Amino acid sequence: MKNNVLKMIKYLYYFSLIALFIIYLFPGSLIGYLFFKDFGAQPDLIPNPIGTSINHTLAFLYLSILGLISHIKDKSFYKIIFFLISLSIILELSHYLIPNRSFQFLDLFGNLIGTVLAIFIIVSYKKYKKIL
Repeated sequence: MKNNVLKMIKYLYYFSLIALFIIYLFPGSLIGYLFFKDFGAQPDLIPNPIGTSINHTLAFLYLSILGLISHIKDKSFYKIIFFLISLSIILELSHYLIPNRSFQFLDLFGNLIGTVLAIFIIVSYKKYKKIL
């Protein structure tokens, strides 16, 4: 990829990472407030049988793909993998400590599924393209 494209992806990754931190660590639902004017509402952005956990999967899939692509040629590529897996666990566990938030195993599972799926996709791509 061209350097300008990778640079833009890296900026988008860091912006998305900051946005995810704000959404996850805010004591209440910012997305619920935006949609329903209620910090207590947890919107189901994509209706599905497992509830809001699919939103977690998609958010972490998106973030992880951006993070891995933005570091695809760096020596820190495998450190980013460790960081993303740790982040998906730590952010959900932080809900034990944050007022008006609750830890849910399905959300943790969704975080991990999104992250692991992104890792599988990008590592497979690296092997296919033989990117060092």
